[in-house]
Order: sequence, then structure tokens, then C-alpha cells
Amino acid sequence: MAQSFRLTLAQLNPTVGALAANAALARAAWEEARAAGSDMLALTEMFITGYQTQDLILKPAFTHAAIAAIRQLARDCADGPAIGIGGPAMVSGKLHNAYYILQAGEVTATVLKHHLPNSDVFDEKRIFSAAEVNGPYRVGPLRIGTPICEDAWHPDVAETLAETGAEILLVPNGSPYHRGKPDLRLNLMVSRVVETGLPLVYLNMVGGQDDQVFDGSSMVLNPGGELAVQMPQFDDCITHVDFVQGPDGWRAKPGLMAEIPKIWEADYRACVMALADYMAKTGFKKVLLGLSGGIDSAIVATIAADALGPENVRCVMLPSAYTSDHSLEDAGEVARNLGCRLDTVPIGGAQEAVGAALAPLFAGTEPGITEENIQSRLRGLMLMALSNKFGEMLLTTGNKSEVAVGYCTIYGDMNGGYNPIKDMYKTRVFATCRWRNDNHRPWMKGPAGAVIPERVITKPPSAELRPDQTDQDSLPPYEVLDAILDGLVDRELSVAELVAQGFDQATVKKIEHLLYISEYKRFQSAPGTRLTPRAFWLDRRYPIAMRWRDEG
Repeated sequence: MAQSFRLTLAQLNPTVGALAANAALARAAWEEARAAGSDMLALTEMFITGYQTQDLILKPAFTHAAIAAIRQLARDCADGPAIGIGGPAMVSGKLHNAYYILQAGEVTATVLKHHLPNSDVFDEKRIFSAAEVNGPYRVGPLRIGTPICEDAWHPDVAETLAETGAEILLVPNGSPYHRGKPDLRLNLMVSRVVETGLPLVYLNMVGGQDDQVFDGSSMVLNPGGELAVQMPQFDDCITHVDFVQGPDGWRAKPGLMAEIPKIWEADYRACVMALADYMAKTGFKKVLLGLSGGIDSAIVATIAADALGPENVRCVMLPSAYTSDHSLEDAGEVARNLGCRLDTVPIGGAQEAVGAALAPLFAGTEPGITEENIQSRLRGLMLMALSNKFGEMLLTTGNKSEVAVGYCTIYGDMNGGYNPIKDMYKTRVFATCRWRNDNHRPWMKGPAGAVIPERVITKPPSAELRPDQTDQDSLPPYEVLDAILDGLVDRELSVAELVAQGFDQATVKKIEHLLYISEYKRFQSAPGTRLTPRAFWLDRRYPIAMRWRDEG
């Protein structure tokens, strides 16, 4: 009779630092696994601590508490399936990223991570020590090899495990989302399967953590690269996978096959999940934002309504003498369409008072950008006052194009605790608004339909800080700006390379200059959802005081 092995995969959302809550999540999943007659429950990388911990893991008291929580979990779950769970380990005075195997009340194996990622948002070489490659461990009839996350992005660990007797590969992950990531993972994991001839389980966590979103998309591959199980993207999910031993080794039976969303939906879902989890994990329940009548605040309000429910979103219109009637109308329509509260707080009186206070010092100077920025900073002051008074977190609404070139006012419209569109260029904001108007999903808490009026999408963008102002007074058209920024930021192209593509050299040099001199603003900006491998913060780390310019 052929042997079988039931593996329960738990694609869940742990919270960084919440050791007891994460252990409770693990116990609840273990109960499901036991009820299903499973031989083993698998959880994700660093599950007990949440991921990424950054320097929190360097605090000895936290690390010791995490290890103690894993050992307590082993004792609590002694009578039933084995558990695989990620957490820290101290070995010979060195800190490791580890994967624990719990059986019959004990830790029966501890796998230590070999390859430590040190690019993009990862800095694991700074906090963990690399270990030699571990061999496989046994659970029931099965010898399992576990490359931990980055270990599976290289061929050597999986190859060594296959050579030392592993019969399947179980890969626990903390792999954050960026555009196109599911296809990248699939291609890499197929390579490991083809190289080793072994089935492979790729298990990833879900949930938002600061700027990063972990999108799940866990999967099981059989030899040859055939997909046997596809778990959903972004959703918590527990599923049971049956492996059967045949003449050619172990194979996974076909199971759950969830559809992975297209990129436009995935990006939007990432923004919604990032905000929802940032709120939940920091203890906030309500948000507010300045609703200007423009496209950026409209999409942020929509993301907030979808993440938290319209009843938890306060929109505030802050008109000045330069605010157009259509901006007032458009802001009102967005709020009504979403079902959000809208308050109006005119800033004209405050603007006059500040002008009068500064008049003796400003005498003999020409009005200009200083006076324009006072309006933005007064709006930031009003919004922060409301945030403080009512305990509602302020959202900031600057898109990646504006954040890149500093077309935003520090201590003004940059005020806020989170920015859902920080990594979304302006041209993608336009397209995202149209996508959201045309699509609605069960995970969206806001209403269906065209919530963002057509005029908001089509009218020329303007900060409305002076008469008849438009963004294109100061910047090239957004199609040109975003293409140049994509080259300079996302692809690190030289000025000469962009000029060779047909862009005007003076325009490219201007954008490069604005990009570099705006670093200090980004250094003080709110965190925001990471959508690309070159998001501002951990992905792209540039000095603030820096004199180099590309002379090409």
C-alpha cells in the first residue's frame, strides 16, 4: 500500500512583536490541521515574531521571549501533527533566522538559513549570521528539506538537500510583493524543481508591515514543474495537501487552484491591504485626509474607504481664495459617492493672519513660492489639529512623481502618518482611478461603481496655490516626467541613455537635479505602500548632502 502524508499549509498574517497573538494563530491553525488528520502543519518564515523585525530582533529580551514562545507551542501542541514554524535561534552566541520542527512536545530539528538577502528591502546580513546548509529532517514517513526563503533563490541549498536524502522541499517565506513578483517566484521555484526532481512547497505569509505587503501566492509544484496547488494572493488561507509515494517518489495530489489577479488589481489590493494592516497594527481605527477635488486625494480617499469602510474616513476640504468652484464640487461628489464624511475648513482667515504677522519682515519682497507654501502648511496644520483632537490618523496623498521631484510641501501636504500611493507614479494614478471605477471586489469595503468623477480624472492637475496654476507650469507633462523618472529611479539609467531614447537633455538634467535636491523631503516623509523594487525608503537609499551630477 502506498504511503501518504498530509501537509497543512497556513498562509497567515502575523504581527511583528505580537508573540502571544502569533502563537495563538499557530495553535488555531494546528487545531485545523489536527481535525483534518494532517501529519504536519507548516507556517511561514519568522512566524512567531512577525516579519520583518528589523533591529527589534537584536534585542536579547525579545529574541529569548520568541524562542520561549516556540518551545511553549511545542508543549501545547504535543498531541497531534508536527509543526514547522519560523523564528530566531541562538547558536554558539550567534543569532540565526531559523525554522523549528516541533513534534511530541519537543523541538526535534532546527534548520538555519544559509543565504541571507542583503538587497532591496532586506538587510539580513546586518542582523543574522549565515549557517552551513542543514540536512533534511524526518516527519513520519517523509524526509523533508527546508531551504528558508532566500535559500531557494539559489540552486546550491536545494541541490545539497536532494543529495542528502530529502524527498520533498518545504520553503517557508517572508517574500514581499512588488509588481510581477508571483511570476518571478514561480519561475525560480520551477528551476529548483527541475534541478532536484523533487516536489516543492512554496509557503509565503500575507499582510502589511510598514511599507511592505506580503502577498501569499503560496504554491505546490510537482516534479517537472506542474502546479498542483495555488493558494490565493493576499488572502489568509489554510489548505491541506496530500502527498502520495509512488514508484517515482512522492507527488502532491491536485488541490486548491486560486486565480492570481492581474497587476492592476494586485497593485490596488496591495495599497488597500497595506493601509488596513498599518492601521490595525498601530492601533488606529479612523483616518482623515485633505480632499482637494484633485485625482490624488480622490484615489487615496477611495483606498481608505475600501480598506476601512467609508464610515471610518473623514474628508476635509480646505479652500483658499484660489480654490476653484469645480474643485469644491468635485470633492463633494467624491465624498458623497464614497459615503464618507466631508468637513469644510476655509483657510482664508488663517492665511491673512499669517500674512499680517510676517508683513514687517517680508516688506520689500515679491510674493512667490513662500506665500504659496504657507497655504499648504496651514492646511497641514488644520489637518494635524483634527488628527490630534479626534485620534484619526492623517493620510498624505503625494504620488511618486511628486515625491520624486519635490513637488510637495514639507510640513504641509506631506504631513501624515501613511501614504498609500507613495510608490505610484501620476500616470498610474490616472489608470488606477479608471480601474477602480470599472471594478469592484468582495474585499473592497467601499461602494461599487464610478466613485471618482470623470472630471477629476480628466482635468489638468493643479495645486491651486495661485491663480490659474497647473502642474505643467513647473513640470513637463506627466507622461514625459514619469518616463524620465522610471529611467533615473527605477532603472538607474544615465542622462546620456535617456537622451539617446529621445528625451530632451535639458529636461532630463532638470528632473535629475530636482530628484537629488528633494532627498531631504523624502527622508522626512510618511511611509507608504511598496509597489515596485525601487520604492523610496529601503529600496533606494541616497545621501541627502550630495554634490554629484551626471554630466552626460
